[in-house]
Amino acid sequence: MKDVNHIFKSFEGKKIIVIGDVMIDTYIEGKVERISPEAPVPVVNFKDRYSRLGGAANVALNIKALGAEPIICTVIGKDDQADLFMKLINEAQLSPKGILQSDERITTTKTRIIGNNQQLLRVDHERSNEISSSAEFTLIEAVKEYCEKDEVEVIIFQDYNKGVITPTVIEKIIDFANEKGIKTAVDPKKDNFHAFKNVTLFKPNLKELKEGTGVDIDMSNRESFLEAVEQIKKGQSPKYTFVTLSEHGVFINDETENHFIPAFPRQIADVSGAGDTVISVASLCLAANVSAANLAKLANLAGGLVCEQVGVVSVNKEDLINEAIAVIK
Repeated sequence: MKDVNHIFKSFEGKKIIVIGDVMIDTYIEGKVERISPEAPVPVVNFKDRYSRLGGAANVALNIKALGAEPIICTVIGKDDQADLFMKLINEAQLSPKGILQSDERITTTKTRIIGNNQQLLRVDHERSNEISSSAEFTLIEAVKEYCEKDEVEVIIFQDYNKGVITPTVIEKIIDFANEKGIKTAVDPKKDNFHAFKNVTLFKPNLKELKEGTGVDIDMSNRESFLEAVEQIKKGQSPKYTFVTLSEHGVFINDETENHFIPAFPRQIADVSGAGDTVISVASLCLAANVSAANLAKLANLAGGLVCEQVGVVSVNKEDLINEAIAVIK
């Protein structure tokens, strides 16, 4: 109990930069009672419509929920959805200072149709080309400025392949962070998978690990999995490789040991946003110098908790503390 409370207390006030693709998650909810006569699709009788912060912004929400201070660094459009995004930022009491707006972008929006508490359809409104070189420069300089002024502990790269995180952004910021002794954590996607070198923590999921390494991984045979992890270690040199394995739990290695942490039994309602929660908790553990094994345990619990709710939500601090007491030694 004392160790768990000490860990969560140490999260408070930590300043964390979140770089990456932000988005709005919009939900249209209703009740399904019949199939349309026009096409073999369900008819959703509208009940409610609401929007939440998603993507890298959801990472920031999770960090704030655990008592730390996130700074989102991103590029959005100058459109109606950008106005909604900034309104949601204000309502969540998140800092807007690192959010850049550009005429060359649109504000990514994912609209999910929910019928009888089940997702039926998702419509994405986005533009995934890379940001311009001038936007890259402005974003990189902003990150450097905040690091100098705010005593940032960790920089998170939350990549959704929507164009904010580019090879130039990755290289320049990682070099800067390593020079300044700032820890880095990465939630990668396929396009930039191999660009993240010499980071503190590299967190692919199992699918991303397979795609990124080309290894045919069979979790009934851990040797194939460890072969892929070794590829990451040799090719990209992260201090920690942390892999989420769905029903198989999570894996992390440190300098001396491999840790396989089993999954915690859950009633899964929706996996949306679970990766955001995992990287948030893992990054705060990095900032607090929590051991690799306990980092993986806490992040695993947190990711599971948000999967028990429908839609993209941030982790509940008290629920996580209560579960952590049973598993953190």
